[in-house]
This record gives sequence, structure tokens and C-alpha cells, in this order.
Amino acid sequence: MNQIARNTWVYRKLNELGFVGRGKSRNRPRNDPALYGGPHPFIQTADIMASELRIIKYSQTYNENGLAQSKLWDENTLCMTIAGENTAETAILGFKACFPDSIVGFVADPNKADVRFVKYYLDTIKHRLKSVSKGATQDNLSLDKLLSFDILTPPITTQCKIAATLSAYDALIENNSRRIAILEEMAQSLYREWFVHFRFPGHEKKRMVESALGMIPEGWELKSFSEVVVLSREGINPDKYQEDIFEHYSIPAFDSGCMPTMNLGEEIKSNKFLVPEGSVLLSKINPRIPRIWLPMFISTERAVASTEFLVLIPKRPYSREFLFSTCRSSSFIDRFISRAGGTSTSHQRVKPEDLMSLLIVWPEKTILSTFTYSMIPMFQSIHNLRLKNENLRRTRDFLLPKLISGEVDVEGLEIAGAEETGEVETKAVEV
Repeated sequence: MNQIARNTWVYRKLNELGFVGRGKSRNRPRNDPALYGGPHPFIQTADIMASELRIIKYSQTYNENGLAQSKLWDENTLCMTIAGENTAETAILGFKACFPDSIVGFVADPNKADVRFVKYYLDTIKHRLKSVSKGATQDNLSLDKLLSFDILTPPITTQCKIAATLSAYDALIENNSRRIAILEEMAQSLYREWFVHFRFPGHEKKRMVESALGMIPEGWELKSFSEVVVLSREGINPDKYQEDIFEHYSIPAFDSGCMPTMNLGEEIKSNKFLVPEGSVLLSKINPRIPRIWLPMFISTERAVASTEFLVLIPKRPYSREFLFSTCRSSSFIDRFISRAGGTSTSHQRVKPEDLMSLLIVWPEKTILSTFTYSMIPMFQSIHNLRLKNENLRRTRDFLLPKLISGEVDVEGLEIAGAEETGEVETKAVEV
């Protein structure tokens, strides 16, 4: 970078770049049903974790009672979690919303800061923020600790160029994620139509008969999970596999479909599970939280560190596409949840043997084959989009520290409109 331009970068505290404040949720208990079910989005730490750059979806809303004991923050507010395992995670509000005091809000002064630049800068010092938040019982990043950190801040025009370059990658990732969600919903809609409402091709000619799960088409049968899947319990032998063969998936219990990757390296020597190609992962922890019931379709051999997942391998000739869709259906989830046991809601889990004894409706071979062949192109498209997102994240994360530190000069870049079009002219960035 031009040394004269670099000399214009100065260190600022976060509250020197805009307003900083904690969210509000004064009512006790916080989960009082009288607060929820209205028109006002209520953002939680899980919503931040599930976001890339911007928060574009949420699972809870406040009513007027909830709003009265909270605060409505404007669109483009930067949200940061300051408590628990997800401390220092950040995302920007895509709409007006409330959030609790376990989240800090930052509203940028437009003359001093681009909120996207601030978000990206905080991401580069996330490990430092987390290190000062360690506590005996729970991680907690106080406002005082957060405001003690310096932010190396270039002029606002430079901030905007850096932010636009990085956010263009995030825009592409979010677009791909929306396409994935649409494809998944299309697949699930077809499953519901054929195997819940029984409006499959030729259903008019089929007589319905009684079964242990209610009325099902004649010729279909009930099968237990033990008949159609096996549970993988194979440990990884470090002498058998080279370190660069696998990607290592460390999947948190509250994962929402995003599977972060890293090189396996020394992790292969730990007590991990090998996840064969074609498996479906199903969480067995906290089954009363529907968000975690998103089985993940594994298209290549992987290793998984978490023991919070049941690894299901379809027996031949049973369809992995049908198994995946069954595990995502609400009727299956309700019955699976009913098997949960534990001392408290937060520790409830389903035992593997309880899953294996569950009954599911299994269609005739011709219907199953037609459904499977219809699903294969959708799942392949989903897989390809996820691979694209992994590549985009790697490129963004490679550029992030170089741009934020000024190592890569953006002064000569023409990037106006990059965020709106979602196009990234990477050849203009010399690394």
C-alpha cells in the first residue's frame, strides 16, 4: 500500500465510530409466552450464527408486550454475541429487530465508519475477543472489554472499498444459500405430496388399508429403521488414511446446515467417526429444538468429530434420498421427539436403539425409484452450490486479513456497485 495513504489509518475505539449498546430483555422469565408471537423480529444468538454477512431470517417474534420491555434496533445495526459459546460472532441486521442483552448492537456513524468494514475487522480479532471473555462458568464479553480494543480505521472511502470487495463474496454466498433452501423445500414438498398426503402418480387406483401408522396405500409396508439403515460406529485408523484425504467436519449441536471445514491434520488421531459416502447425519441432542433437526446429506467420505449425531447408512437397495426426506418430515420429527429422554430439556436426547425401533412407511419399488430419480438432480445441485460456497468462503477469508490490515491496496479499485450486482473482480486484487 502507498505509505502516504497508509499513514491516514488511525486507531479508534468502537464507540468512537458510532453508538454501542446492549440489547434489552427486561422481563423475567425471558421465555414468558406473553412476550412472543407478534410482528417484531426478535434476534437470538443462533440467528447470528446462522448468518453470513446479514441477518435475513429469524425464528422468534415479539408482540407489543415484548417490544415494550425491549428495544427496536434499526436495519444495518451490527449485532455481536457477548455471552456463551458463540461469543464474538457478528452479523448485520437486514431489518428492524429486537435482541436481548446477550447481544451488543453497533450503529455506525456514516461519516466515520462503514458498518460492514467494522464487522469484518471484528471478525479478524475474534480469537482475541473470545480470549478476554473466558469465565469460570460462562464466557462473557463485557462492554468495557469490548471497548478496550483498538480498530485500525482507514478513511471512510477506503473502508467502503474494502467492505464492498468482501461483501460481494458474502452476497454470492447468501444467494447460493437461498437457492439451496429453495431446492430443499422443493424436495420436501414433493415428499409431502407423495408420502404424507399420498398423492403420488397413480394414487387414484390404489386402495387405502389400515396399518400401525394409520391408513397407507395397499402394497406399501411398514419398516423399522433397523431394517433400512445401519448406524456407523467405525473409528478412524490413523495408520490407514493419509492426512490430506479427508476434510474434517466439526459440527456443533445447533448447526443449521452449514458444515465448516478444515484440514484434518492431527485431528485424525483423535477418537472420531468415519462418515461414509451417502450417509445421513441426524442430531440426537435437544430434540425439542426443531432447528437442529436438519439431517445433512454427505456426498463424499468425511470425518465427524461430534458424537451428537447419529450416522445413518442406508442398506442396499434402500434409497438414501428417501431416507433423507423422511428424516426431515414433521411427522417423523414429532415421533422422534416423543422418544427423547433426559433430566432436563437442555440435556434431552434420543438413544440410537429408540431410533432403530421407529416405524416408517415404505412405498412400492416403482414409486420409490421414481421419487429417488427425481431427487438426485436436486441433491446434486445442492451439493454443487455448497461446494461453491466453500470456495467463496475460503477466498473471502484469505483476502480478509490482507484487506483489513492494508496489506492489499484497494485505492485503485473500481468496485462501485459490486455489492448490488454480486460480482467480484478478483483479478484487480493483487495478493
